[in-house]
Amino acid sequence: MAVETIPVSTRILTPKDDIVDVIEKYTKNRIGPDDVVTVAESVVAITQGNIIRPDEMQISLLARFCCRFIPDYGSLATPHGMQALMRKEGEWRVAFALFAGFLGKVIGQRGLFYKWGGRQAALIDDVTGTMPPFDKCVVYGPENPEQVCNALKERLGCFGAMIADVNDLKRSRIVGATAGMNAQLASDLLIDNPFGNASEKRPICILKNFRQYQESQR
Repeated sequence: MAVETIPVSTRILTPKDDIVDVIEKYTKNRIGPDDVVTVAESVVAITQGNIIRPDEMQISLLARFCCRFIPDYGSLATPHGMQALMRKEGEWRVAFALFAGFLGKVIGQRGLFYKWGGRQAALIDDVTGTMPPFDKCVVYGPENPEQVCNALKERLGCFGAMIADVNDLKRSRIVGATAGMNAQLASDLLIDNPFGNASEKRPICILKNFRQYQESQR
């Protein structure tokens, strides 16, 4: 059975919102026991208040130096993005991971920076990386993503729930998911980014009939 991908539009969500309450409100009568609800990771983080404005940070010389070694398209390629990561994970841990990542590339091992730089290294969205008005903030990855997913599944009575980090570069990353669902299969279905990256206000996407689709792929 084919999966129907249903993006769900919402109003702008803020730290005053409870993400589980909001998703229940906007998916009510639209989601069933065979479906999976997926949520954009940046919106979960925003409702948790896991954001920081650039003017709240004092940029260190180390952050200014380290950001030069990140590709231009990355959220850590700016001093603010790098400083935000260092606030969460520690300056010297990040600097060491960056150095180790450089050495790793020399010997053909990639991804060491994101492996050793801390969980937030792969999740931070720099300014302009998310929807207005939070495009003026650095947005961290969400906290306790599996706990959020479990709460969504229990509240909605659906087959599964997943938080995903998806962008327009055909990259779809699993941030958290409930047990029993094939999260990689669900992630692949989001590769065309039904959430949108800017002002679309579609932070929710229902994967209709996902249970049957998953079973058909075995």
